[in-house]
Amino acid sequence: MDRNDGMNYAPKGLVKKVVVEPGVFQFAAIGLDHGHIYGMCNGLIEAGGQLVAVYDPDPKKVQGFVTKYPEANIASSEEEIFSNPDIKLVASANIPSERGPLGLRVLDHGKHYFTDKPAFTTLEQVKQAREKVEETGLRWGIYYGERLHSESSIFAGQLIEEGAIGRVVQVIGTGPHRANPKSRPDWFFDPEYYGGILCDIGSHQIEQFLHFTGAKDAKVLHSKIANYHFKEYPKFQDFGDATLVADNGATFYFRVDWFTPDGLGTWGDGRVFILGTDGYIEVRKYIDIARDSKGDQLYLVNHEGERHFQLSGKVGCPFFGEFILDCLNGTENAMTQEHTFRAAELCIEAQEKAIWIETAESPLVTKN
Repeated sequence: MDRNDGMNYAPKGLVKKVVVEPGVFQFAAIGLDHGHIYGMCNGLIEAGGQLVAVYDPDPKKVQGFVTKYPEANIASSEEEIFSNPDIKLVASANIPSERGPLGLRVLDHGKHYFTDKPAFTTLEQVKQAREKVEETGLRWGIYYGERLHSESSIFAGQLIEEGAIGRVVQVIGTGPHRANPKSRPDWFFDPEYYGGILCDIGSHQIEQFLHFTGAKDAKVLHSKIANYHFKEYPKFQDFGDATLVADNGATFYFRVDWFTPDGLGTWGDGRVFILGTDGYIEVRKYIDIARDSKGDQLYLVNHEGERHFQLSGKVGCPFFGEFILDCLNGTENAMTQEHTFRAAELCIEAQEKAIWIETAESPLVTKN
């Protein structure tokens, strides 16, 4: 796992809970454009899923994939995977603008779908996905990895459920990333393909806000985007922030950016601050800067005192096993379909409402 490159950051669980017997849940991978596919496959395999096939039009990507997962047979086309009745789910991390259309094809062939974030780049794509799920009864999962594959984030949710900090009234999230522009594909710099910064890496932030507050919906109050530094990529957005309020009154501010300096020992110093009526939590997901290179650090303060937890290998990532069982049993224990889709919609709404603060051509603009 490359801790310095977010595009190739692929967590592996130290706490594994197998939920099915071998062969019961076979899945395939289609679309290897983003390295998150490795983390997605790791999570499914650790929960008992069996990876049996892979397809991507780029032979180089496929060879790298089967080096990591030699059990995966190389398919000659999507159709070869779609026609295999034993495959129950397709996982994908293709180009973001193509994830929605691929999901429609997957569900049309009677298989569940698990896609990287952002799962969609337009509200019309979400609408089509909602209709297809309603039509087929199949699951459309989204890999919001900064919560689902973060033991400190999972533990924060458990503490909140136990009432450790009372009612959650505000969340503040920061999601800095290292750009590594020379290693990025062309589509990475064009919002037509990646959806824009709030749609893309902002998706982690909005999903965790809904989860930690227990909200079912929220409203985007204000959002901003900018290209402060990467002027050689005029369509790129290297900064974004937004403010939301949930249907239960909780508030949220988040900032995402592509400014992680080379001196940091990981790809991004992602943090979450959760304020409750009886205490607060700080989550340091990937590093405790200048103190501990390990991630999954959580700080809790409430009426009982101050506590620090280092949670690597102590909590596990239950989403993947729960999602497998949801696909098999028609349940919604891992994440409800409404939560999955509403988080994605809110990211797009924030992106569409965003005010440009600075572009490659102009130092200060205020157009939508």
